[in-house]
Amino acid sequence: MQDISILLVEDERKIAETLKKGLEEQQYTVQIAYDGNMGKKLFDNEHFDLVIADINLPGINGYELLHHIRQVNQHIPVLLLTALNGIDDKVEGFNSGADDYIVKPFDFVELLVRIRALLKRAQYNMPIGNTIRVGDLLMNIDSKEVSRAGKPIQLTAKEFQLLEYMIKNKNRVVSRADIALNVWDIDFDTGTNVIDVYVNFLRKKIDRDFDQKLIHTQVGMGYVLKENS
Repeated sequence: MQDISILLVEDERKIAETLKKGLEEQQYTVQIAYDGNMGKKLFDNEHFDLVIADINLPGINGYELLHHIRQVNQHIPVLLLTALNGIDDKVEGFNSGADDYIVKPFDFVELLVRIRALLKRAQYNMPIGNTIRVGDLLMNIDSKEVSRAGKPIQLTAKEFQLLEYMIKNKNRVVSRADIALNVWDIDFDTGTNVIDVYVNFLRKKIDRDFDQKLIHTQVGMGYVLKENS
C-alpha cells in the first residue's frame, strides 16, 4: 500500500489512541493532535493525505480548523468525527468544507470504508480549471496556483512560466536554447547562466523537501521534468 499519512484531531485520548492503533494496523501513518491549535500547527508544518477531526475540540474547534485547512488546501479530504447528530450540525460541517461526517459511536469498519472512499475520490479528483498534473505536482494555469502533495508553492511570474513550459513538455528533454526561446523569448546566450539559475530556483521550491525528484539534468542536453529518475 502507498504510504498514506492521516492527521487525527481528537481530544478524547482513549478514542484517539484506539483509532491510531487500528489505522496503523491497516498500514496508515497516523499523527494525533489533542486540540485544535495543535492540529492546525501539525497541518501547517507537515504533509497529510487525509484529516479526521472532531468538532468539539479545545482551542479552536473543528469548524474553525476546517476553515483554516480549506484556506490552505481545497482538495485534501476531511472527515468530521463527532457526537453531534443534528441535521444543522451536518449542514454546518459540509458548508465548512467537510467531505464526510461520521457520528459517534461508530463501527471502525465503517470508518475504514469511508476513509478508503475519500482517498480514492481524492486520487481521481482533478480541480476545476485548466490543470496539469505530474505525479503529486499540480499546476492550475488559470488561477496561477502550484502545489505539491497538497502544499501550496509560491512562484515568481518567471518561475511559473518556466515550470509551465517544463510541465507541458514533461518526459521530454528541453535544451537551454528551447527554454530561452519559449520562456524568455530570446536567443540563447552561451555566456549567461540565467536559465540554470532559474532551474535551480525551481528545484529548491519543487523538489527540495521531497524524496522523489521531478526536475532532472541531462548532461550536455538540458533538463527534463518527469516522475522517475
